[in-house]
Amino acid sequence: MKAHYLACLALLPLMAQAIEPGPSSPQQAETENWLTLQLSGRVASTTPQTASPTERDQAFKRWLDNKHTIPEFFDPDAGGQSGGGAKK
Repeated sequence: MKAHYLACLALLPLMAQAIEPGPSSPQQAETENWLTLQLSGRVASTTPQTASPTERDQAFKRWLDNKHTIPEFFDPDAGGQSGGGAKK
């Protein structure tokens, strides 16, 4: 019994090496490229984006009011319609 477990433990490193590194699809590669650009800051805007004291105050008040709380449960019947159509 112990020999069986030891054999499995010995094979674990071989199984981990079977996974090829890198992106698995062109979409994943593109996503990783965008994330790398974002992280590095090489394409960051030279124009600083600041908020005025009034804007910061209003944002903070909206956050404190918390009028649109996240429900504990999702009710699939309490909403609009799907499919991109407008409600009438």
